[in-house]
Amino acid sequence: MNPGFVERQQALAGLFRALHHGPETLVLGSVWDVASAVVFQRAGFAALGTSSAGVAFSEGYPDGEQISRDTMLMAVQRIVRCVQIPVSADMEAGFGATPEAVAETCLLLLETGAVGVNLEDSNADSIRKGTLTDFALQVEKIRVVRAKAQRFGVELFINARTDAHLLNLWDEETRTAESIRRGQAYLHAGADGVFVPGVCDPNLIGALVGAFQGPLNVLATPGCPPVSVLRRLGVRRVSQGSGPSRACLALTMRIASELRELGTYAAFQQESVAYPKANALFAALGPSRP
Repeated sequence: MNPGFVERQQALAGLFRALHHGPETLVLGSVWDVASAVVFQRAGFAALGTSSAGVAFSEGYPDGEQISRDTMLMAVQRIVRCVQIPVSADMEAGFGATPEAVAETCLLLLETGAVGVNLEDSNADSIRKGTLTDFALQVEKIRVVRAKAQRFGVELFINARTDAHLLNLWDEETRTAESIRRGQAYLHAGADGVFVPGVCDPNLIGALVGAFQGPLNVLATPGCPPVSVLRRLGVRRVSQGSGPSRACLALTMRIASELRELGTYAAFQQESVAYPKANALFAALGPSRP
């Protein structure tokens, strides 16, 4: 691998890690393709996170590892090559059943130039059973990923996601206790942060912040407090998941419906980016384009 590429990636990895411990809460731009990544970067975001669902939708697949690992990695690589800021990738459950298979996925991810990964503790099989991935197995996955990433030579930021709240499993007390148990174990195994999607109550968020010796990531779902409140609660990272990509889908649906049913153009003409501005956005990529 090109030494210059590795040096740049190491610098981005260091920056990404530092952003989780700076004076401000890190708000990731949640992106799904090159265009969205360029827009978020131009808006001033310090780092990006890919949405697994957003990428899958853009490639014509439903979420839930229905897209192939190679297709997901190629989409991440296209994004990484078109921006100059750190990129973390949501790789769902790691596209593998064993710790070694998940670690292989993360090594391939590092080869794209990404510096962070989300790994979740649910998959289609566990969801059907109304539970999460086996606790010991998930801990071992994170341990092996950490060890393999260290040998690669880039300090991969592992954002360990636990899904009891997102899936609304068990009663509130049980799922909170399980989220804390798992998050603490994942950090001990080598994760750098804990991601608990599905939590919006400020008291619960504050309790989770206090339970983890590592940055907490909150997902900006409907009802989530604004960033200013999350900052006061001690949240270190906020992401939007597939929300922005689904908002763009909603706009496209309105455009299609208006055109088909009314034969008018307001939905896309009222707030569209002027052609010269849109063209300039991508002409500026120059030789960094994939």
